Amino acid sequence: MATPLSADKLLKALRDEGLTVVEHRSWRTNSRNHKGPFGPAHGVMIHHTVSAGTAASVELCYNGHSALPGPLSHGVIAKDGTVYLVGHGRTNHAGLGDDDVLQAVIDERELPPDNEANTDGNRYFYGFECVNLGDGKDPWPAAQLLAIERAAAAVCRAHGWGERSVIGHLEWQPGKVDPRGFTMASMRDRIGKRLDVDPVPAKPVPSKPKPKPPAAKPPAKPKPTFEPYPGASFFKAGRNSPIVTAMGKRLVAEGCGRYTVGPGPRWSQADRNSYAAWQRKLGYTGAAADGIPGKTSWDRLKVPNV
Repeated sequence: MATPLSADKLLKALRDEGLTVVEHRSWRTNSRNHKGPFGPAHGVMIHHTVSAGTAASVELCYNGHSALPGPLSHGVIAKDGTVYLVGHGRTNHAGLGDDDVLQAVIDERELPPDNEANTDGNRYFYGFECVNLGDGKDPWPAAQLLAIERAAAAVCRAHGWGERSVIGHLEWQPGKVDPRGFTMASMRDRIGKRLDVDPVPAKPVPSKPKPKPPAAKPPAKPKPTFEPYPGASFFKAGRNSPIVTAMGKRLVAEGCGRYTVGPGPRWSQADRNSYAAWQRKLGYTGAAADGIPGKTSWDRLKVPNV
């Protein structure tokens, strides 16, 4: 769960990721907020425009059309890699999709089949339309694919999400095929690798005077390492592992311990109750606070390596 980025923060996140960003017309106030809220934000959705030409595609996504009023996305990614911001807030890009897919995005786990259209995606997803005819023949230039990778990573980095928070329209709504021409699995792999390193914004290189070589920096202190998410199936009755003890100690430190004795190495109802308290502390409710760790909440708990 995350509060959507302000217009300034979204613009900065994209530019910090090294993207060339154009602010198109009055994009900051171009929204469908009168039709419903935008947020909490849970992920990023990628589309293709089924149109040709940058200028025409940007105007289409800014204005929409008679059957679907604009804005039709938050950004338009051109074939040369330029990102045009066309909307902020709620936009008409996702439509109705599968609630099970939404929960998988929130948990950052493998996506189930999208076989229902029962949930408003415009509320929960940032949308990027990419200029492409969507016929399987129109090429995807390397600069455009890199910009998709960077734009999605920028939003994920700003919210502390992983690559599984990025999906394609075809993974959300039954019958959709976009984006067509590359796989979302390959794009998520690229995004994941990018998120593993700090962004390097593109900067102009001055010709004169030549910059002085940077002073040698002291070696960086090693960063603390944490237990990777072991998967939901790890947390079952009878599981005995020092990871469970380490998790329990972190829950106690966060004020979420619900133990009468312990914590100990054997997964128990007390562990589940304590983890549910942690999920509620993060803002999860209902079935999302069932006490079974998901990747996002686990990563935020920062269980030390054992």
